[in-house]
Amino acid sequence: MKEPPLIVQTDRTVLLETQHPDYEAARDRLARFAELEKSPEYVHFYKITPVSIWNAAALGEQAEDVLGWLVAQSRFPIVPVVLAQIREWFRRYGLLRLTALPDGRLQLHCDDKEALATLGKSTVLASMLTTDDDGVVTLDAEQRGECKQALVKLGYPVDDRAGYRSGDRLEFTLRLGAAGRTGFHLRDYQTAAASAFHAGGSDRGGCGVVVLPCGAGKTVVGIAAMHLLQTNTLVLTTNTVAVRQWCREVLDKTDLTAEQVGEYTGEQKQIRPITVATYQILTHRKGKLEAFTHLDLFDKGGFGLIVYDEVHLLPAPVFRATAGIQTRRRLGLTATLVREDGRADEVFSLIGPKRYELPWKQLERQGFLAAARCVEVRVGFGPERAQRYAQAGARAQIRIAADNERKDDVVATLLQHHQRDRVLVIGQYLEQLQHLATVFRLPLITGQTPNHERDRLYAAFRKGELPRLIVSKVGNFAIDLPDANVAIQVSGTFGSRQEEAQRLGRVLRPKADGGPASFYTLVSADSREQEFAKKRQLFLTEQGYAYEIVSAADLIAAGAARREVRA
Repeated sequence: MKEPPLIVQTDRTVLLETQHPDYEAARDRLARFAELEKSPEYVHFYKITPVSIWNAAALGEQAEDVLGWLVAQSRFPIVPVVLAQIREWFRRYGLLRLTALPDGRLQLHCDDKEALATLGKSTVLASMLTTDDDGVVTLDAEQRGECKQALVKLGYPVDDRAGYRSGDRLEFTLRLGAAGRTGFHLRDYQTAAASAFHAGGSDRGGCGVVVLPCGAGKTVVGIAAMHLLQTNTLVLTTNTVAVRQWCREVLDKTDLTAEQVGEYTGEQKQIRPITVATYQILTHRKGKLEAFTHLDLFDKGGFGLIVYDEVHLLPAPVFRATAGIQTRRRLGLTATLVREDGRADEVFSLIGPKRYELPWKQLERQGFLAAARCVEVRVGFGPERAQRYAQAGARAQIRIAADNERKDDVVATLLQHHQRDRVLVIGQYLEQLQHLATVFRLPLITGQTPNHERDRLYAAFRKGELPRLIVSKVGNFAIDLPDANVAIQVSGTFGSRQEEAQRLGRVLRPKADGGPASFYTLVSADSREQEFAKKRQLFLTEQGYAYEIVSAADLIAAGAARREVRA
């Protein structure tokens, strides 16, 4: 009889044996209520946290189902305190509820009087909550977001049923299969995601996060949610290119006119029924001590819905603004809820819980994403760079490893191997990218590239006129390059799983020929860059992707052998 695949530790860390025959099924089940923290070759480490349990509860998981599965799959008995803690976190989801009162104040309900009394002793909450002689607990409507944040940090999520402003009415229809169009149809999972957010228009819906892979059509989910609500909408996204893509998609997939869809960026300030803005414009201010110039955009335009594209990137000032606009419906879209700054609890409290999620590999099996081959190429140092690296401080070592000149030969080999493919070379450091652009005579897009030039280059890539393109981190987000099928990552942002998700997502759109995608990560061997790569690859493991590790020498030798055979 085989042993179960899990070991559950007293700190709620769960160890999963990767060689176990039930590994894949256990991984998929664990991902519903735990977060992957480390992924060594033979054992993966997951962590069960309050937010991971509350998000699971929001998706319909039940405490007894989760606990029963853990007990059945654990190799050793689980200490009772761990089971009790998980059960308590489940119990707390929905224990506190906010509702609106006729006088405009909000009432905080709690079926557990003892818990409510304990919370009332919090100095943070004391300034917000008022308890009358009948024990009714109320707060000002303006403190709705601040109170929810405080309660989550104290370990109590809030079921917010205080309602929303309707916003200005905006009637429109979707161009579903319209003649002369590209045959736009909502996929079943896109319909399900929008419906899960909308919840039939009740106060139980209207806020929350949809987690779908890059290339799975999160923009379409946003448009479907707009259509369900039929209200003026503000969309926030990462850059001007993404703004214009949203505008194009809205105009392509609805009967709204160009006069009803506006761009609010550094270049144009249009406030229209559908307004699409960048996070950067909202966080603009003339000086560090000055007020944020455009944060009042939330209060203009009669918006009944705010869509946060790439919600895991929400900057702190927008978090603060979001705390003050809890009366509007809020939809977050993302490929991963991982936040490197640890603010996942703020996304939960201010945007809402996870309402819908689909694993990447499931969409791949259904043909909605291309299959992907993920390869880490380890590149050795030359003698001079090895000496510089050994003598450098920790921060300098990161840059020395990233700039490794021996990566040039690997890039050359990969470009030769993929000469008939659509290739993106992606990196973090501008000098490195400018060097590669010069060596390989390829166009380069960075943050300094004017928007009209970015649009021109992206369009040429989409048409096949430019089969290869080098992009800085501005290419991480919201660029629509459906035919890209090879990504070569030459450097990255430390151990960012967010970035790994976005960069892999650049090449996952299904291809016309049904072919696979290739995702290469070039790292300097035995360096801090290799350590960071392990953290980034947590994302790949989380989503069920295997990744190969090859040496640069072997890759280059194989490329030379292929060329010799062709010759």
